[in-house]
Amino acid sequence: MRVGVVGLGMGSHLATWCDRLGMRVEAVCDRDPAVLSRAGAALPDARRVSDWRDLLDTGLDGVILANDFDAHAPLAVAFLDRGVHVLSETAACADEEEGRRLVEAADRSSASYSLAENYVLLPHVRLIREALPEIGRVTHVEADYLHGMSPQDVNGLIGDPGHWRGTIAPTAYCTHSLSPILALTGALPVEVTAFTADTTAPRQASVMAVRLSTGALALTRNGFLQGEPDSHWSWVSVRGERGLAESVRARGDQAWSVRVRAEGWTQVDGRPREEVRVPPELTLDGAAVDRSAEGTVLLLQAFRATVEQGAPPVTGVREAVAASLVGVAGARSLEQGSVPVPLPDLG
Repeated sequence: MRVGVVGLGMGSHLATWCDRLGMRVEAVCDRDPAVLSRAGAALPDARRVSDWRDLLDTGLDGVILANDFDAHAPLAVAFLDRGVHVLSETAACADEEEGRRLVEAADRSSASYSLAENYVLLPHVRLIREALPEIGRVTHVEADYLHGMSPQDVNGLIGDPGHWRGTIAPTAYCTHSLSPILALTGALPVEVTAFTADTTAPRQASVMAVRLSTGALALTRNGFLQGEPDSHWSWVSVRGERGLAESVRARGDQAWSVRVRAEGWTQVDGRPREEVRVPPELTLDGAAVDRSAEGTVLLLQAFRATVEQGAPPVTGVREAVAASLVGVAGARSLEQGSVPVPLPDLG
């Protein structure tokens, strides 16, 4: 399988894993000559280009888009129209119009679109998915994507108008919390109400209440708040009609474990059943994969299966656009004083 990588920040990390997993990295692209040179040193057999358009007609099987957060959709549409499979990192689209164009492009293409949403495949999310039959129909979900950083470091990220983090809304970077929610529930978002976590620092973090198509309510926390989870900045809690499955709030490797509780009234002896479950090791070439990298490894393996075997994407185009548009609608909710904003029907 021949892949190209556009954007060599996170893209370099993904390219390295592609190479390790047996995918041939044919080409890499970045506008910064120094970044491009470093990537070339790490992947000497890869062609280096500064304009992504130079990759459109080079016979790639797939392309990984890891360019600026909110600039993926036009590239994805162009590659899909060339029959190149797309794996798009972070936001699928910047607004509803882009989202609709992306869905239409994926529908008409002979290739597939996947969101590079590794959080759906992190160890604790996989354990929660396995526990869902035990806890019954999901009624409420919470998910965090949080970083605990000093005020100076936070301002260095979101206070720079020359960086995409300095221009996006505080609700925008929500796919790492929303995508696991949508994957676990099989739902789509229908309405969002957004709040700033702290009105004295409105760009720092957001909290969103998202009504799901199943009737359940989801709460997401996104951005920069102290006490980040050790499970790669992710914490997930799912309440069902019969019990609960949630990430363990603990340090180190314990944070990847999941507490599962079945209420007493569901048990023959009338006593609640509760246990902490530890995810099994994921191995590659006989060696254990670091917990924080498991989602990336499984994601890239799944992308390869989609391209080579026609397997369904882990996160397809409609789920990707829906998760991204929650951030867009959330920004509108904030602008209007935290009122509920409906999500569009993507068909």
